[in-house]
Amino acid sequence: MEGDYSLRCHRGGFAAKIIIRGCIGQDMPKGLKQSSSVVSIGFRATESAPNTFTQTQTDLNLSPLDREVFVVLAINMDGSSPDAQAGINSAVAAVLTTTSQTGMVDLDNSNTLARRSERIRAQGFVDGGVSFSEAALETPPATLDYIGIIATNDFFVSLEGTNCISPKTVTGKLYGYRAVASADIYAALVQSEVLSA
Repeated sequence: MEGDYSLRCHRGGFAAKIIIRGCIGQDMPKGLKQSSSVVSIGFRATESAPNTFTQTQTDLNLSPLDREVFVVLAINMDGSSPDAQAGINSAVAAVLTTTSQTGMVDLDNSNTLARRSERIRAQGFVDGGVSFSEAALETPPATLDYIGIIATNDFFVSLEGTNCISPKTVTGKLYGYRAVASADIYAALVQSEVLSA
């Protein structure tokens, strides 16, 4: 807590005065007041058929009347590996977004909070290939207070395989806390999220 604190020592010892001007640790985003402890929300998406874009929706049960938002601290995503086929490149991509999508999007999309992909490059190989994995913001840099704010009531997880034999799955957890936004901040967050969908 901010304030002036004095330490008094008994038997004629030294006294010290400590002045605290702020707290060390996570700062709240301006215009928001934390209203819950940190929670983790699990999610899962499974392709409806092999190599088919599939999206699931997860409800955060936010209260728009109370101007509730969800401050995202971290996202972990784990997914199926692509199928290895001699001479054929294959891949599985998954993405978590704040708005509904009609196809796979990348990090340049303003509503993307995390993306994961795994590829097998086998073209030109007779006995297999080379596997590559990529992940974005699974663990945020330590200098960030948060990695995103979800102002509408849901988040969306999408995945799609390429040249795979069986349907693929992605699972994960989203970590964060509920917060109440001031009226102007809430309106700006919702408008920004909806207009960029």
